Amino acid sequence: MPEGDTIYQAARRLRHALAGQVLSVSDFRVPRYATVDLTGRTVLEVVPRGKHLLMRCSGGTTVHSHLRMQGAWRTFAAGEPWRGGPDWQIRVVLGNERHVAVGYRLPVLDILRTADEAAVVGHLGPDVLGPDWDLDRVLAGALARPERAVGTVLLDQSVLAGLGNVYRIEACFVAGVSPWTRVGDVPDLGGLVGRARQLIMVNADRPTRVTTGSTRPGEHLWVYGRGRRPCRRCGTAIRVAEQAPSDAPEEGRVTYWCPRCQRGPAPTGSPGGARGTGIRS
Repeated sequence: MPEGDTIYQAARRLRHALAGQVLSVSDFRVPRYATVDLTGRTVLEVVPRGKHLLMRCSGGTTVHSHLRMQGAWRTFAAGEPWRGGPDWQIRVVLGNERHVAVGYRLPVLDILRTADEAAVVGHLGPDVLGPDWDLDRVLAGALARPERAVGTVLLDQSVLAGLGNVYRIEACFVAGVSPWTRVGDVPDLGGLVGRARQLIMVNADRPTRVTTGSTRPGEHLWVYGRGRRPCRRCGTAIRVAEQAPSDAPEEGRVTYWCPRCQRGPAPTGSPGGARGTGIRS
């Protein structure tokens, strides 16, 4: 699933293409909004909110989207061929005299009053890349249920919005904390959350995520995607397992960690944390 940095970059591209311009193209290809026509409206701004995108238009209207796993926004110069998938995957086309924005495979697409945006993003915690960032509020939300695993809490968008699988895994490694550690037992929870935010912030404008400091091919990340390979720090084989909230076991995420560099609990019934192959990423 795209993380906050991906949405931040998508919002920037959409702002460049549409903000301040009057829409001359408005084509919603979903049954619910097939008759909606936003031509003549001015795109005022495009705002990322965690993993959500809010395109605010004149007249108090917002186009809300969430990419989930497969969605994407592509922008093109007027007259340029569209690239992003077959036409049947297009959910919306919005454009002006200079640019066109095409939404492919968008699983979540809403049109609502700007005044009602809380209905779709009001449940989110402070945004790791947003002006509403509040570490104290994040820590209070995380510690409200101290028995939860920190790796699960870092993915909880109601605690902090925008953080995803890559950054929560890399932050746990850098902090030397097992993702299965109870959040109430993390020695420096504020430091861990701060490091996760720092990692995503330094990558907000990069085309490729880098958490190790090395931009050499194959050296960008510490542990993510490196199951069974040697740890870059100690040489121990990186473990891989699926981690899911206890109240939503179907929402497991693939998790990588070094059992030597990240002391603490491992998955139940799995010595050292190895859990086989074929885990979703």
